[in-house]
Amino acid sequence: MRGNGFRFSTMGILVMMVAALFLISGCTALKSKKTAPQPDEPGQPATAKPKAIYYDFGDVLLPTELKINKEDSFVFRTPGMTAGVLSLKGSVEINSLINFFENKMPVDGWQPISSFKAPKTMMLFKKQTRWAVISISEGQFSTSVEIWVAPTVQGAGSGLRQ
Repeated sequence: MRGNGFRFSTMGILVMMVAALFLISGCTALKSKKTAPQPDEPGQPATAKPKAIYYDFGDVLLPTELKINKEDSFVFRTPGMTAGVLSLKGSVEINSLINFFENKMPVDGWQPISSFKAPKTMMLFKKQTRWAVISISEGQFSTSVEIWVAPTVQGAGSGLRQ
């Protein structure tokens, strides 16, 4: 836009598109899909409680210690695509979560693109048709995680002034 100095970034466009798709499609109920039980140690029975679970994003694995905050989450589905944001909280050490996502996201086909650590850690992953942004912040008694998944926008930057 001219005159006010406001510029749209690619991430800003992605967030606006997710919000627009949410308003058009409506919200779906949050669902979970448990993974196969994973034993703590070799020789432990496979009937142990699973350590990780898939929620609405069937390709973003989450530690079971994280619980969904339904008031701050929204997920919508269209044929062939699920996008939105999951807000979670739990008693998990922040470095453990960072290691978890660094190790598990590539297993589900996510390519790590960038990350930075500060009081709030941000991790960016990409698939052929989607982006995932994971934000992790440590509170006094728990750790908060937001996972944003949005579709890629083919050629989004081609018509915008850089």
